[in-house]
Amino acid sequence: MKSECSTKQRLLDTALRLVWEQSYGSVSVEQICEQADARKGSFYYFFASKADLAIAAIEAQWEQLRPELDRIFSSQIPALERLSGFCDFVYERQKEKRLNGGPVCGCPFVSLGSELSTQNENIQQKSQQILERFCRYFASAIQDAASEGLIEVQDQKFMARILYSCVMGALVEARIRNDLEVVKELKSSLLRLVGAREAKEA
Repeated sequence: MKSECSTKQRLLDTALRLVWEQSYGSVSVEQICEQADARKGSFYYFFASKADLAIAAIEAQWEQLRPELDRIFSSQIPALERLSGFCDFVYERQKEKRLNGGPVCGCPFVSLGSELSTQNENIQQKSQQILERFCRYFASAIQDAASEGLIEVQDQKFMARILYSCVMGALVEARIRNDLEVVKELKSSLLRLVGAREAKEA
């Protein structure tokens, strides 16, 4: 059982890394197996298809991120500081990837979703689920900031989607430019969008 779990985890980690750094279409099952040090038979033991592996990989990635997101968006942290903390978190993740010798990769969820949502309904649904999860974090921060009188936002769910779109757009641009500075500007952009006074960094 331990060996099976290890093989499955290697396949998940490898698939996420390759799709994140390259693209879903350019990565083959053979390439994933080779870099994960797994046999092709093992691949099909765990996953019916490459698409199923991709869905499992981004869900596993979400589960890894969730404790950190829960910490960043904790109700114990001032509302606007949650947005600033999230931007710092995104920047540091991209910076770490760059320092490890890779390019600025953007967001694996958006990369996969934008590439395949019109081709694979299951991937479209999973991408939509993750979008909604991110938006709920943003909405909670916006609601609390409005309750504290720090901002004036009537439609908090709509503003949460705007913030999500801003973050994902910046990550796409950063990937295209291979430039971390685009991500570094996110904090002031989000604070301006919600109308935070003087858009100060928290």
